[in-house]
Amino acid sequence: MSTWKHICPLTEIPPLGARVVRHPAGDIAVFRTAADAVFALEDRCPHKGGPLSQGIVYGDTVACPLHGWQIGLGCGQAQAPDVGCARRYPVRLEGGEVYLDTDA
Repeated sequence: MSTWKHICPLTEIPPLGARVVRHPAGDIAVFRTAADAVFALEDRCPHKGGPLSQGIVYGDTVACPLHGWQIGLGCGQAQAPDVGCARRYPVRLEGGEVYLDTDA
């Protein structure tokens, strides 16, 4: 069973930026692309645990601020040659508002 939680209006997440949502299982980074698509990943790089929310977003990718690993926003997978995955969370945009399924 999913539990959709209202996060914020889309306008409160900067384009090519992120917002951190606190969660008992660990922080979740909600990203906004230049095309206003939204994605949510565990706010922890699979390499050394760097905060992905502080990385640089370009296209549908975020670069970890610690070592530059590139993580796909839609899948959480590190791009080759790197290997690893950040947990992905369902997120949706409805009427200009961002919702996150924190229990998925």
